[in-house]
Amino acid sequence: MNRCPWPTTNEIYLKYHDEEWGTPVHDDHRHFEFLVLESAQAGLSWSTILMKRGHYRKAFDHFDPVRVSKYNDHKIEQLLSNTGIVRNRRKIEASINNAKCFLAIQKEFGSFDQYIWGFVNNKPIINRWKEISEIPAKTSLSDQISKDLICRGFRFVGSTIIYAHLQAIGIVNDHIVTCFRYKELCSRYKQNK
Repeated sequence: MNRCPWPTTNEIYLKYHDEEWGTPVHDDHRHFEFLVLESAQAGLSWSTILMKRGHYRKAFDHFDPVRVSKYNDHKIEQLLSNTGIVRNRRKIEASINNAKCFLAIQKEFGSFDQYIWGFVNNKPIINRWKEISEIPAKTSLSDQISKDLICRGFRFVGSTIIYAHLQAIGIVNDHIVTCFRYKELCSRYKQNK
């Protein structure tokens, strides 16, 4: 089976590549989950974060933005002592802050999903990369969304983090063209038209 080369042989990484990465997400809890995980990843490898994903789910109340938005100093101290997650105060505080901003977007747009997919008129961008080296770390679209999120008060949402988010939630299909997921996702897009 042909697939993108980046998952290597790590089982969690392979499962993520084969079942999640690039699949269109339209659930706000999943959007918030990816935002928390991707901001935690800054400066680390994605495989490290995927290994800690179960711990994050427990620690962050299954990524419920309403609950996370209410975290206080006591909860921050609990999170800082949790060895199952990345214990970085700035990243933890950013997640709480971002939960509040996330709820504000839901209130304004009806859902975070409508907000984020609105940048592409609800149509995924299907790239045609032949080599992994062709895939950019950020684009003008991720620059635009990053700037908008920062203006709305979000933190740890630089253009590279946002591009990773767009890839994760299927706004961008960055599987290489020889990958079996590329073909699967392209046919799924056509069926949903």
